Amino acid sequence: MNYAPNPPAGDTSAAVLAIRNLSVEVAGAGNRVVRNLSLDVHAGETVCVVGESGSGKSVTSLAVMGLLPAGVLRVASGAIRVEGEDIAHAAARRLRELRATRMSMVFQEPMTALNPVHTVGRQVDEVLRLHRRMSAAERRARVLEMFRSVHLPDVERIYDAYPHQLSGGQRQRIVIAMALILEPKLLIADEPTTALDVTTQKQILSLIKELQHKHRTAVLFITHDFGVVAEIADRIVVMNRGDLVESGSRDEILAAPRQAYTRRLVSSVPSLVPAHREPPEGKPVLHVKGLGRVYGTRGSLFARRPARSVVAASDVSLTLRKGEILGIVGESGSGKSTVARCIVRLIEPSAGHMMMGGEDLSTLSGSALRPVRRRIQIVFQDPYRSLNPRRTVGESIIEGLLNFGVPREEALKRAGDTLSVVGLSPDAMRRYPHQFSGGQRQRICIARALVMDPEVLVADEAVSALDVSVQAQVLELLEQVRQRTGVGVLFITHDLRVAAQICDTILVMQHGKVVETGSALSVLTEPRHAYTRALIDAAPGRDWDFRNFRPVAASLPQAGGAAH
Repeated sequence: MNYAPNPPAGDTSAAVLAIRNLSVEVAGAGNRVVRNLSLDVHAGETVCVVGESGSGKSVTSLAVMGLLPAGVLRVASGAIRVEGEDIAHAAARRLRELRATRMSMVFQEPMTALNPVHTVGRQVDEVLRLHRRMSAAERRARVLEMFRSVHLPDVERIYDAYPHQLSGGQRQRIVIAMALILEPKLLIADEPTTALDVTTQKQILSLIKELQHKHRTAVLFITHDFGVVAEIADRIVVMNRGDLVESGSRDEILAAPRQAYTRRLVSSVPSLVPAHREPPEGKPVLHVKGLGRVYGTRGSLFARRPARSVVAASDVSLTLRKGEILGIVGESGSGKSTVARCIVRLIEPSAGHMMMGGEDLSTLSGSALRPVRRRIQIVFQDPYRSLNPRRTVGESIIEGLLNFGVPREEALKRAGDTLSVVGLSPDAMRRYPHQFSGGQRQRICIARALVMDPEVLVADEAVSALDVSVQAQVLELLEQVRQRTGVGVLFITHDLRVAAQICDTILVMQHGKVVETGSALSVLTEPRHAYTRALIDAAPGRDWDFRNFRPVAASLPQAGGAAH
């Protein structure tokens, strides 16, 4: 690969983190997953490492922390220095001393980083107990102080709460508090906002910046989201398949990338500038009127906990036309996925009507629902969990057809034809899910839904877990499928940039209710509701037109503008 060379190996004494000619290889095999990587991170600086899955960016972060899986990956050569100390070959005991005190890490999924059987206060307290000589009262006071500094509400209550009792944003704040409580000089953040909605994401990014300025922390930020990069990066390092492709300041990489790979990566990022689309004119394929869903919890006599109900969706109405892509957007907890699951009848609606071809789906149950299953199909967020790892792709795709009585030979032919529609060879039917990339697996999930020839396709966060380049491919695929088959698509997402690129119509939800609906162009350029304007303002990278490598601040509404 003819990429630009790494930065020259100069003086590393001023850098908090200095990596020189680092190579990481598969133990026993010699295959290198990171090759001759060099980069510096200075005090108070944020360096973003970007690249697709398999680029080596997370492996690099694990190597710095000394967390490479033993017997699987190992540092083959090079140096990693934190405040001048070479830690690439440090003893395990020394690495344990350095973690949390000199360097710390925030992982992508806080639920996997926190122990579900201990309160969050106890887990943060453990860091102080292991590394500081403090009394229990002093440790508790310090933990509460740290909780306040990461802007958690009601810190006394949260101290005694378990991870499952907190929201995703609150859990991530706990993990950040745990990482920063000993004021390390280096913070590594590995995709810490990927699973969060845009407003929570903005709060977490602002929090990291605030704490960084307060403590002069050096931040190595691992991400595939160029919107986040545009918001926080001082410098950017681009990686591909273990190699450093190019590096430079934020504006150099986003506005004038030198390498073809970087240009492809940046131009794949959807912008908030919606494309002009003709209004959908197909006949309605789905009417939803007054849809509601209420969850009830039982009371407890012994805990003196009264029964209560939670309104997940209330009075939701929409019309989806043939060939239309209708986006439902909103934060986590807004009710968008609840609406999607009610429509597919994975959960039962508490109120309302769903009409298809003059038939009220909400009145059907049991065997009467069976024909409806074929007419409405769903694609879920995680393609890894959507496919049975023990079954070939072909068997997974034809399962639905066989259940509806289609002869096996005909089902196999239709499966092969549908794989061609989603850009995969029919030969893929003989392989297993683990033999495909994440983007390919999502294509397989889309093929499994399309093979049923549905009238409505529900895509529930179907691209949020994918790299930007793969995401762009899947979005293009959905557009092609819509044009070729005329299927109506209900597209659930928290990413307004994605909605801007693919949706004809956007419906905005907040607290279970629809607050605004209209064409994608009108909703994103002339939002009427304050909540919609807040979502747009929180979208990372809103001031950049990535596909044209330029800022577009004047093209979008400003938060707090006058309502229309």
